[in-house]
Amino acid sequence: MPKLWKKPTMGRHIIGIYLLSFILLVFIFYFQWVIGLIMTVFFSLSLYYSIRREEKLLDQTEAYISTLSYRVKKVGEEALLEMPIGIVLYDEEYQIDWANPFMNQFTEEETMVGEPLSLLSDSIVSQLREGKESFWLKFDQFEYQVYNKKEERLLYFFDRTREIEIQALYEQEKTVLGIIFLDNYEEITQNMDDTAKSQINSQVTSLLNNWSNERGIYLKRTSQERFLAVFNQDILTQLEKEKFEILDEVRELITDKNVPLTLSIGIGLGSELLPDLGKLTQSSLDLALGRGGDQVVIKDDESGKVRFYGGKTNPMEKRTRVRARVISHALKELVKGSDQVLIMGHKAPDMDSIGAAIGVLKIAQANDVEGFIVLDENDIDTGVQRLVDEIRESDELWSHFIDPDGALDIVTKDTLVVVVDTHKPSLMLEEKLVHKTEHVVLIDHHRRGEEFVEDPTLVYMEPYASSTAELVTELLEYQPSKLTLNMLESTALLAGIIVDTKSFTLRTGSRTFDAASYLRSRGADTVLVQKFLKEDLDIYVKRSRLIENTKVYRHNIAISVGNSRETYGPVVIAQAADTLLTMTGIEASFVISERKDGRIGISARSLGEVNVQVIMERMNGGGHLTNAATQLDDISVIDAYEWLKDIIDEYYDEEGEEE
Repeated sequence: MPKLWKKPTMGRHIIGIYLLSFILLVFIFYFQWVIGLIMTVFFSLSLYYSIRREEKLLDQTEAYISTLSYRVKKVGEEALLEMPIGIVLYDEEYQIDWANPFMNQFTEEETMVGEPLSLLSDSIVSQLREGKESFWLKFDQFEYQVYNKKEERLLYFFDRTREIEIQALYEQEKTVLGIIFLDNYEEITQNMDDTAKSQINSQVTSLLNNWSNERGIYLKRTSQERFLAVFNQDILTQLEKEKFEILDEVRELITDKNVPLTLSIGIGLGSELLPDLGKLTQSSLDLALGRGGDQVVIKDDESGKVRFYGGKTNPMEKRTRVRARVISHALKELVKGSDQVLIMGHKAPDMDSIGAAIGVLKIAQANDVEGFIVLDENDIDTGVQRLVDEIRESDELWSHFIDPDGALDIVTKDTLVVVVDTHKPSLMLEEKLVHKTEHVVLIDHHRRGEEFVEDPTLVYMEPYASSTAELVTELLEYQPSKLTLNMLESTALLAGIIVDTKSFTLRTGSRTFDAASYLRSRGADTVLVQKFLKEDLDIYVKRSRLIENTKVYRHNIAISVGNSRETYGPVVIAQAADTLLTMTGIEASFVISERKDGRIGISARSLGEVNVQVIMERMNGGGHLTNAATQLDDISVIDAYEWLKDIIDEYYDEEGEEE
């Protein structure tokens, strides 16, 4: 064995001391030779003793190092062969040259030498060819992280199973917060006597307590209509597998008592800071309520994704005139505090969007504040064009319309921007407007989606309302008495209600007729509305071609697929879906077609038995239970058709499981 160390020699500092001592003796001999002789004897004895001791120490050190080298070599050999880490050497052909005994557990062969690496795993060779320096392999129930030393063609296998189990356990034990809200509890119990209120309160509380105890959830009631739930992600996983059956249990329990009470649940997870988790949970509940309630919304801070459960019932009319009055008063104060009001709807505006915008304009004028409606004349469909042409005949009303560029030129930080009939920035006529002011108001009747304006000043979203025009009409009733609506303005609002309710046949509540009655009393012309709703013969023929391509799926669903390379506008697609819904035996209709912008559009309609909103959300769209749509990129009409059928099948499978 070669020496791993160099035998040390006497140190320079010791030699220096002896040299100085020798010089000192010479001087002593020169002056006192007797003393010098005595000192020489002592010096000689000291020198002899020091040399002997130094040699002995060096011999001991050499013996110790030799023993240590042997032990290090032996330990290295044992570690290489016995340590709980796999080591494999392979050649250029990915054949095993050598493997330590640890690797024998992965094969029944007596020796792995000469065997291909695929003996360990089919994927290991492909991982090496890709040049990966680290990758994961699974053997039975064990997870291994493999490190590849390319130059030496050497693989290290580290067992990470326990670490992954600990990580999984940590993830399962992460805190999850939930807020359970009893939808419209105050409204439905305000006219009950104490006995009935106590009975329904006891039933709901008992049901929720039993549900939480069975699943290990800590539940604390914080108010008459609100509960705080604390649990972990493992419990959340089980709740998601059950698809939150508590929603159906509460609905069934209350239905037996003929009281329309439902639950909304907001859940937040993924944040380690409890204040952030609380904000996330409240945001989830706001989203659930904004979508009509009777559903669960889960927001994951880590992934940024939002998951929805429930929402399969048509949202009930829950708003009160008190809320309309409060919102109207708040809007009046915001209008008065602004230098001007800019009102805009969504791209390709419909009757509801323009009608609601005119209503908000009248609110601004009633409070002596200048207002303008943002409209892009190049982005108007044929049906809406008739309304715009009629408005253009009125110089007074038309003078308050402005194009998007003009609006951007005049907007200031003190301008109040009111967005009607949408809450998604990507759908707004001019998204930049909401970023150029500090005051934004949203008025919408659609279910709230994940995309939302950041920090709006005032939000009035009622997904159970028939239309935004209905909401704005109610707000008008609580504005200053000097507010006046002329015939055209009233008719525009009424047209918005009629179009969105399909002439009062869909999503129509008692408040819808109240709003229509108010507009009729202000001079709304139903004959003029019918003039706006007239259609061109060419559009009628195009819609008929769409209907001609209809196939019935699952006995009660009509699906129409437009001809390839033939484009249709969103209005035609929607009208075709409405028409299909009038056919005998049809419960839901879907129309798929290419659009002028190159995307694939799908309009969905339902009579209420089939929740088309849930189906469209799975295709990145949204809407209402009975009225929804989506637009798809990078997909053909046929592929969209096949995808839609798969989602419809999944929907019915889930419905069957719940039954």
